[in-house]
Amino acid sequence: MTIAELYEFLNERIPPSLSCEWDNDGLMCCPDPDREVSRVLIALDVTEEIVQRAIQGEYDLIVSHHPLVFRPLKSITPYSITADKLITLIKSDVSVMSFHTRLDAVTGGVNDILAELLGMVSPKPFGEEGLGRIGTLERPMKFRDFVELVKELLGCEAVEAAYAGRMVHNVAVLGGSGSSEIAEAKRAGADTYLTGELSYHNLCDAKENGVNLIAAGHFHTENPVCDHLAALISEADELIEIDIESSLRYEIM
Repeated sequence: MTIAELYEFLNERIPPSLSCEWDNDGLMCCPDPDREVSRVLIALDVTEEIVQRAIQGEYDLIVSHHPLVFRPLKSITPYSITADKLITLIKSDVSVMSFHTRLDAVTGGVNDILAELLGMVSPKPFGEEGLGRIGTLERPMKFRDFVELVKELLGCEAVEAAYAGRMVHNVAVLGGSGSSEIAEAKRAGADTYLTGELSYHNLCDAKENGVNLIAAGHFHTENPVCDHLAALISEADELIEIDIESSLRYEIM
């Protein structure tokens, strides 16, 4: 299977039509679309460390959630972090494809995985773009108990949490940065909203807003999707060797 054929296969499973208008994802870097794929490295982010691991490990392709190229590039020089990675990848004949908001929205993607991990019953999309999921727990929980459950299931050392005085039963989830969807979660009937990142003022306003808030980390709320990407690639071609880089890119001190 070639790079182009694998991308076509994944496009069918993770349709570009689900991407938000402001997003930029897809085939980020492709020196040779006809190159046969034998080794794939999956990661949440295309960091310099991931680029070097791909080159040294003789991978043909990196598949990521966060786009390698998100904002327009005005030049391709070694003086830009993103452009420098592109130059290095092209010289080494390594391709990159990224699946961002469409992987948040697609059935079985980032937010369905979060809902499943938490044991949510009958999760359904919420919000204008349908990225998040809202569902109920099998039984109501105390907020502190739910926070501890989130830490355990997502492997978080710590979370930011704001208690609005409500038991946890109707839960909304949105992996990554979810500040803009608090009002949509409340409108959908959530008593508790779990996301990756929230602002100080979001957390301060939680009690007045009437929704418990948990920010469990951008990485921790999205990284579980890497296993899903690996399963899709195996479905495309079971002979492809797949490795997943799942380490956090920074340290909590």
